[in-house]
Amino acid sequence: MKNREFWKGALAGVLITACVSTGVYAGVNYFRGDTVLGDRKCTEKLTYLESMIDQYYLGDKDEEKLKEGLYTGLLYGLDDPYSRYYTAEEYEAENTSNQGSYVGIGILMSKNKEGGVRVEKCYEGGPGEEAGLKEGDIISAVDGEDITDMEVSDVAGLVKNSDKDSIVLTVHREGVKEAMELTVSITDVELPYVFHEMLEDQIGYIRITEFAGVTAQQYRKAFADLDSQGMERLIVDLRDNPGGLLDSVCEILRDILPEGLIVYTEDKEGNRTEEKCDGENELQFPLSVLVNESSASASEIFAGAVQDYGIGTIVGTTTYGKGVVQSIRQLNDGSAVKLTIANYYTPKGNNINKIGIKPDIEISLDNNLLNKTRDEITHEEDNQLQEAIKAVEKEK
Repeated sequence: MKNREFWKGALAGVLITACVSTGVYAGVNYFRGDTVLGDRKCTEKLTYLESMIDQYYLGDKDEEKLKEGLYTGLLYGLDDPYSRYYTAEEYEAENTSNQGSYVGIGILMSKNKEGGVRVEKCYEGGPGEEAGLKEGDIISAVDGEDITDMEVSDVAGLVKNSDKDSIVLTVHREGVKEAMELTVSITDVELPYVFHEMLEDQIGYIRITEFAGVTAQQYRKAFADLDSQGMERLIVDLRDNPGGLLDSVCEILRDILPEGLIVYTEDKEGNRTEEKCDGENELQFPLSVLVNESSASASEIFAGAVQDYGIGTIVGTTTYGKGVVQSIRQLNDGSAVKLTIANYYTPKGNNINKIGIKPDIEISLDNNLLNKTRDEITHEEDNQLQEAIKAVEKEK
């Protein structure tokens, strides 16, 4: 059954570190004269710009969008690629993405040029797949309401905000003359972030695409399945993994590392926060970790810890180099601000920001594979994976 109120509360608690009230945000009064927006010349200039808009702008003025633009611009002025302002709608979407669970029908949609939305992916075992939806289907109506001119976000809102347990989709499929009416359940959907299989010679392979709130649980299920099949070696693939939640990667590393530090952070005042492992679940298998230039943030925490402890071989190309931590603070109107608040360091004290982690075995993906997606590359032609296989075979 759907449980919207639970997920709203759970998702809101994932990243919020402080709540603030009107007029005073995080202890700073933004109506003081010694702040950026409190500067007299600044406010005069903003007033003048608004009067120019009123006098000359051809289109309609949306007061709320102008305000949101001011807030966005203030954060943009930090010139920090990781700090930003979220509208209430953007923040809700961000929370959903980070947690990895949401209320919906288990499909990925894109805007269709000829109208409606196109089904790009049906998540395995999700309600969309179970109802008979297929990739490439075009949806033109939801519960009889025409959506041909709607944006994807508006269609998603129709589904999410429905007070029913199911919806009827009008679906058009290539090769089928008549439109179909498919009834799809609306449920709590968990996105897949972990994929696994057993390779030859009892080598377990686990690919992690992002460290979301559900990733650690999915990793443990994958590991247990491989272990039950007699796994003797392990390869963890973090290529193209952009990172995610610190808690998520640390939870997984506690099932891998020996006793000691996992990672530590330091804020602008030098305050240090440590994440530790008790070593009770230290991995007993030879380990290789695959990375590339798109492995970032939490992926680098993972690779850095494995490398510092010398418990596995890092294979691939130098990682992205994001060694800073962000915190999201929600404001009382539902909007939020994400700020870079600390540097993080590997167990040996290395900060890899703008540097990245250099693999123990450096190897680039073959040029003839660069135009293929990850799913299009077979294990046999994946030269980086083949090098990781050689590395774990040498360890035992």
